[in-house]
Amino acid sequence: MNTPIEINTEGNRIVYVKTVEVSGLPREVREQAGDLDQLYAVHDSDGQQLALVADRKLAFVLAREHDLSPVAVH
Repeated sequence: MNTPIEINTEGNRIVYVKTVEVSGLPREVREQAGDLDQLYAVHDSDGQQLALVADRKLAFVLAREHDLSPVAVH
């Protein structure tokens, strides 16, 4: 879960943070998630996943560090 990503920051600066059930992820990701039941995904406005992190706060910090505006998805 520590794979560097390149975030395209041109255009829409809003990203969406949503919970993701670990059980529905690929085996490699489940193994890296350890004992967590949920992870948090950051998606752009087109729905492309930009990041997958261990907690909600980290998802928001990551977005803000890239000058993006995170919004929670329920």
